[in-house]
Formats: sequence, structure tokens, C-alpha cells
Amino acid sequence: MKNIEDINKESVKKILAKNKIPDFFSGDTIKVGVRIAEGKRERIQYFEGVCIAKKNRSINSSFTVRKISFGEGVERTFALYSPIVGSIKVIRSGKVRRAKLYYLRDRKGKSARISEKIKKRIGIDVSEQLNENEIVKTAPTTANKQSEENREQESKKSNEPTTTQKSEVSKAAEAKSELKKKELKTEKK
Repeated sequence: MKNIEDINKESVKKILAKNKIPDFFSGDTIKVGVRIAEGKRERIQYFEGVCIAKKNRSINSSFTVRKISFGEGVERTFALYSPIVGSIKVIRSGKVRRAKLYYLRDRKGKSARISEKIKKRIGIDVSEQLNENEIVKTAPTTANKQSEENREQESKKSNEPTTTQKSEVSKAAEAKSELKKKELKTEKK
């Protein structure tokens, strides 16, 4: 026979296979898409606020979101694996030192703010970028020389000017246009 815990674990796996639930903690600002049935129609209404509590109890997991609506504090508790919760999106991560932020209920304005957690991944990203840059720098050097030689040969065959000749031609055209502008100014005077 199966335990209730085993049944709960299987049901959680099924739910997670259908919906992806992001990792979020208390102090994070999250946007919860709540399914609302109006007659035969169903729509999603978003509830955005600070997660002040999260309870991890397998299938019975829940979280509480608090927002200020028209100057009044509104809290809503959601079951994490409920079909009512359509989506959860983390807007910003908060830097807090507690699991339950019930003290925010008594605070208003600037004292109720939570500083943002800055995620540092400098070591990993920098090393990966260096490896990619080294590969890019070494490979194209030989390819660049060959491609430049091919361009020059093609331009000689087709009697088209090379890039250096094109730049000289464009400089000459700019000089002529400046002379014409000066002449027009002197004629107007």
C-alpha cells in the first residue's frame, strides 16, 4: 500500500510536469495570474505584490502575497499547486533576513520597502566569455587574411575600386560639396 506522502509526491510531479513554478522566497515581488471563472468564460487576473510568507508542505504548500491597493493593505493566500494559480512570475528578488514578513503589516510608505537582492555571477560569466573570445580571436585571423586576399582579387577582376579607393573617392566628393556650399554663400552675399 502507498502512503499518503507517496501519493502527494506523485501528484506534485504531475502538476510540475504541466506547469513550471519558479523558485521564489519571502521578500520577492511576484505577479500571480489567478484564474477567474465568470459564467462560461474564464479569464486571468494578476495579483502583484510582495510575498510575505511561504509554507513548504509538499502538496499543501502555500504562499501569501501582500499588496497595497488604494491605500489599503490586501493580503491573499494561494495554494502553490492549486489549479486556480495560472502563473507565477518573479518581478524582483528582495533582500530579507526572515522567513515570515508579518512586520510589514504595521509599516507604511518608505519603511515598508524591501531592498533588492543583486545576484552576482561574475566569476562564471567572465570565464565563459574569455574562452569564447579566445576561440573567436584565433580562428578568424587566418580566415580574415584569406578573405581579404579573395576580395582584392575579385575587385581586380571586376574593375571595382577597393575599400581604400572608395574612401578616397568619398572624401573627394565631400570636399567638392563643401566648395559648392561656400560658393553659394558668397553668391548670396
